[in-house]
Amino acid sequence: MKYKVLLIGSGGREHALAWAISKSPKLEKLYIAPGNPGTAACGENVDLNTSDFEVVWEFIQENHINLTVVGPEQPLVDGIANFLETKGHLVFGPKLQAAMLEGSKEFAKEFMQRHNIPTAAYRVFDQDNFDGAAEYIKEQNKYPVVLKADGLAGGKGVFIPESEAEAMEVLDELRNNDSLKDAASRLVIEEFMVGEEASVFAISDGDSWKVIGNAQDHKRIGEGDTGLNTGGMGAYSPAPVVTDEILRRVEEEIIEPTISGMREEGNPYAGILYCGLMITAEGPKVVEYNCRFGDPECQVILPRMKTDLLDVIIACTHGKLGKTEIQFDDDVRCTVVLASGGYPESYEKGKEITGLDEVENAIVFHAGTKEVDGKIYTNGGRVLNIVGSGSDLKSAIENTYAEVKKVHFEKAYYRNDIGAKGLEH
Repeated sequence: MKYKVLLIGSGGREHALAWAISKSPKLEKLYIAPGNPGTAACGENVDLNTSDFEVVWEFIQENHINLTVVGPEQPLVDGIANFLETKGHLVFGPKLQAAMLEGSKEFAKEFMQRHNIPTAAYRVFDQDNFDGAAEYIKEQNKYPVVLKADGLAGGKGVFIPESEAEAMEVLDELRNNDSLKDAASRLVIEEFMVGEEASVFAISDGDSWKVIGNAQDHKRIGEGDTGLNTGGMGAYSPAPVVTDEILRRVEEEIIEPTISGMREEGNPYAGILYCGLMITAEGPKVVEYNCRFGDPECQVILPRMKTDLLDVIIACTHGKLGKTEIQFDDDVRCTVVLASGGYPESYEKGKEITGLDEVENAIVFHAGTKEVDGKIYTNGGRVLNIVGSGSDLKSAIENTYAEVKKVHFEKAYYRNDIGAKGLEH
């Protein structure tokens, strides 16, 4: 059977998903809503209001679509999988109740506590009790401390103040910043975990699950992991810090109890489970869950997959993942994010991008771009992902940066040390 697929999303992750799905012999037609200039080469971009589920359903019916794949977290947390499943439509992505692992930090922490999943100690405060939060931080007197907005904040709701003064500034920011106020209606305060961050990705049909890769993301804007947190400035896969022994522990102590715990609680988890981890001296601990592929981790994991991604997704939606074998190549992938100068704070859009046609030995995934009269312009904070490969991490990094240097736009910014900490292993 051939499938007509609707892919929801518009970023670098969705371009990577569109690129992988478009290669499947099982694909009849791919629609991407709203997509970007990169996804237009993989299928047909459609201008849909994806937050209006009735509009999405109308489009699905009109175009005889068999399967919808949801890229970003917001529609999942808003319940798009529940809505479409009640219509008898196949959806790849967890239902609202399972997506709350990302949608609410408090929900995730309580779930981990119930199922003995290793994570940082924490306390939760309401926005109207930020004075209590301030007292708690002062009493603990341990810095750095981690402050997380409970709800979705587009990757910008986590703060790691290094002192009492900084922590009080963050509380004021969360109380008064209009773009963060809703997400921070409740605040999770966590102990700071010492170690190295990495992420492990599993795919699940609600019953069976399989690991489909690991990666290390670089969240901070500045080299040496300094400066503000961003949506991610680059990544590489696989991450040497995730040794065979660490992976075994992640599978046994984190992924298995998460999937079985959700199932036992009546919220089977079907879709991609992103386990953001801190590899501590005691072993791996959960920093956060996400209910979808990471961005830019997706861009380095999917190019390693030898198995047809659409095939795996179809198996998942039919509850047959257990019988599906997923294979990967042996090469390492590295991606560097080209961002607009000023990101993650204010930046300008509309800068013409040149040199894309000169990139030969890497994949270019579009993230924040637009096309006008055949030319590509910047249209977001994170603009492009350049993904190179190599037989080892060192060569993957070198090959990626050789291609990065061919692409130009005014005030382009990228980190020069993506993957460097992996070389230390």
